[in-house]
Amino acid sequence: MIPYNQLSLADIFSDCQEIFESDRPQFLSLLQQHIDLDEIVPASFRKHFYASTGRSRKYPLNAFLWALIIQRIFSVPTDSLLLVFLQYSRHLREFCGFNKVPDASKITRFKQDFLEDLQLLFYHLVDLTEPVCQAIDSARADITIFDSSGIEAWVTENNPKYANRIIKQLKAYAKTMHFDQNYDPYKAAYGSMPSHAAANPDIKQLYIDGHFCYAYKFGIVRHIDLYNKDFFDMHPEIVLEKKSGSPDEDKSVHDARLLIPTLQDLFAAHPLISPDIFLGDAAFDSARLYKELLLGDTFSMDADGNGIHFQKAYIPLNSRSELENSDCSVNENGIPCCPDDPSLPMKYEGTSKRKNGIVRYKFSCPKVRWEKNPSTGKYHRVCHCDTPCTSSPCGRMVYLYPEKDFRTYPGTVRGTEEWNDTYRIRTTVERSISHFKDSFGIAGRKTQNEKTLHADLILAGITQLIGVILADKIEQHQYIRSLKPLIA
Repeated sequence: MIPYNQLSLADIFSDCQEIFESDRPQFLSLLQQHIDLDEIVPASFRKHFYASTGRSRKYPLNAFLWALIIQRIFSVPTDSLLLVFLQYSRHLREFCGFNKVPDASKITRFKQDFLEDLQLLFYHLVDLTEPVCQAIDSARADITIFDSSGIEAWVTENNPKYANRIIKQLKAYAKTMHFDQNYDPYKAAYGSMPSHAAANPDIKQLYIDGHFCYAYKFGIVRHIDLYNKDFFDMHPEIVLEKKSGSPDEDKSVHDARLLIPTLQDLFAAHPLISPDIFLGDAAFDSARLYKELLLGDTFSMDADGNGIHFQKAYIPLNSRSELENSDCSVNENGIPCCPDDPSLPMKYEGTSKRKNGIVRYKFSCPKVRWEKNPSTGKYHRVCHCDTPCTSSPCGRMVYLYPEKDFRTYPGTVRGTEEWNDTYRIRTTVERSISHFKDSFGIAGRKTQNEKTLHADLILAGITQLIGVILADKIEQHQYIRSLKPLIA
C-alpha cells in the first residue's frame, strides 16, 4: 500500500523557496551573500538620494548601484542593452531590487545628479580595500603606479576618416612639393588639427595608445582623477601651454605636470595610504620630479603626522637626455665605470647607512674576486687587474650618495635585477586601464557629456574594488583582477 503524507502550506512554501534559490545563478548568489551595499554606501549618499523632493523614489538607490555594477561585470556595452537584460531576466531584476525596469533617461540622470556621491563611494571603497591589499601582498601594496589615458567622446573628430583625410592631403602635398624623407605627415597632421572638438571645447585633442583622438583625459594611481576644468581650478599651479609639433613631447610634458597634483589628491583623500615605492614611465624623468617625490615636502602628512614621501622611484631614463656625474664616469644606468675602460661597469655591492643617517651606494672593481686565505680560512678581496688604477690590493671602490643626484640614483640603482623585477610590475596599471576600457565598457560610449563619462569611469573603479572585496570574502584572491571566471 502506498503511504500518503499530508502536505502543509509551510512544506509547499519551503519546496518553492528551495526551487527558486537553486534556480538562481550562482554568481548572483555570491554577490548577495558577501556584498552588503547598505554597509558600503556612505550615509551622505543615501541621505542625498532620499532627500525630500516632493515625490517618493520609485527606484531604490541600491537597485541603481547594483544594475550599474552588474553592467560592468558582465561587460554590457550600453545602458539600453542593460535595460533589455533587466526586462527579460527575472533573477537579475529581482537581485538588483527593481519592481519595474526604469527607462534610459533615469540611468543617465542618476549618473549626472549623483556624480559627487559616486566619487565618495569610490573613495570609501579604496580605504576599505587597502587593508585587504596589504594582507594579500604588503610589498606590492606599498607600490604606487601612475599612468594616464583618455575616454574618447562621441564627436565627429574621432571618426577615423577625419584624421585620415588630413593625413592623405598632407602626403599628397608633400609629394607634389618634393619634400625630403624627413617630412612626417603624421606630425604635420597633429599640428594642423584643432586642439579641441568643435562640439565641446573641453574635449581635447590627445595622442593616446599610438593614435590621435579627442577625449577626456584621466589618471589612475590607486585613485582616479578626471583632468577637467574642476581639476585645474583646484590646481592653479598647473600651467597649460599650447601644443608643439610633437605629440609624444606634448604627452610627456603634460603627464609630468599632472603627476604631483594627482598624488596630492591621492594622499589628501586617503591619509591611511603611505606607499614607499613609485613607478612611472619615462615621461617623469625630470630632476624636479625626483626631488618632489623623494624629499617628502610636497605632499600632506600621513596618519602618524609624518611627511609623505617615497623611498624609491623607478622611472626609466628619457632617451633624449643622459646621466652625468662629477665624481666619476657612469654608464646609461648610473653605474660607475672603470677609469681605464668606460665600457666596463663596476660591481654594485648594496647600500649602507652611516651614523648620521645618510645612505650611500657601494661599487667595487669588476676585476676583484673573493678568495679564501688558507691560513685564516677567511675570504678577502683580491684584484686581478693587469694595470690596477690603485695601490690597494682590494681594488678601487666607489661610494656614491643618492641625495646629491636623485635623478641618477632615485633610491635604487638602475640596471640591477631588483630594478628590472620591480619595474616590470608597472604593466599592471596599463592592464587595469585596458580592463576599464574593454571589459567595463568605458571605451566606445556614445556620448559627449562629461558628467556621464566621468560617472562611468568612477563606476568602473567601484566595480573593480567590489571584486576585490568579493574575492577576499570567498578567499579566492586569484579573482581580484577579474570576476569573469566566477560568472562562467
